[in-house]
Amino acid sequence: MTARLRKTVDSFRRTAGGRAKATLCLALVAALVACTSYIEIPIETPIQPKLDVSAFQRIFIAGFIAGANEDVDANMETVRLLRSQLRNKAIMRVIDADTLPLLEVAEQSGDGTSTPPVPDQQAAAPAQEPGPSKPPVFNEEKDLEPYNHIFANVAYWKRIGEEFQQPLIVTGSVLFAPQQRSGFVQREQEVYDSFGRRQVVPVRTYMERKGFVLRPTFIFIDGRTGETLHTETFREEILYNASQQTPALSSYFELMDRLLPAFLNTLSAQKIKGTRTLLK
Repeated sequence: MTARLRKTVDSFRRTAGGRAKATLCLALVAALVACTSYIEIPIETPIQPKLDVSAFQRIFIAGFIAGANEDVDANMETVRLLRSQLRNKAIMRVIDADTLPLLEVAEQSGDGTSTPPVPDQQAAAPAQEPGPSKPPVFNEEKDLEPYNHIFANVAYWKRIGEEFQQPLIVTGSVLFAPQQRSGFVQREQEVYDSFGRRQVVPVRTYMERKGFVLRPTFIFIDGRTGETLHTETFREEILYNASQQTPALSSYFELMDRLLPAFLNTLSAQKIKGTRTLLK
């Protein structure tokens, strides 16, 4: 009987001591939280440019190989957008000149071994000739391949550089084409159980979708030598429900907005903004 009573008392002491320690810990934590405040500090992480452009004072967005689209002129829209972004960022002096007729130039130069004439920016308007043929339609990347040889024509680009005081030349190709895709898509759906409680569950649904794909290739050429300094290719796509009517131009700008930071980072240092939480 005595042994059993002693065991019960020891157990109570251990339990009481544990409770006392737990209570003390909780009190200390509560006091610490009460005396602690949080502060968010904005931070910026610099990203170094991919290309050293310190040797250039001027930049010429020369134009792009781009096919016909009844709603979007991918060549002109890309030239306007890049020139505007470069002016806003004050990245070199942007040359304001007519874009080069690269489709015609590529056809004139054949396999790229001959040097096509360079347009004279000061020349008078040429005599009237039959209207130009409609530009080809590019729906796939392989459609651009017959024209890519123009970018390797060093003599041609060197002459372009001499015409514009040896700037950094930006050219390339832009594929902007409609696309359709069908398949199972996972989406979230609200459901209610027998007690009226709301839940959100993933549901796989077969859908017909349509949208656009944007695949620009930016080629950076040294206007002093005609040599290619850097090439970068991007690919973005956007898809909508088949019943949704979205203008092609709106989709183009949305897709370009995704890749513009990467394009600008090729030429200048960019900063990624964020926040860091500190205890005070």
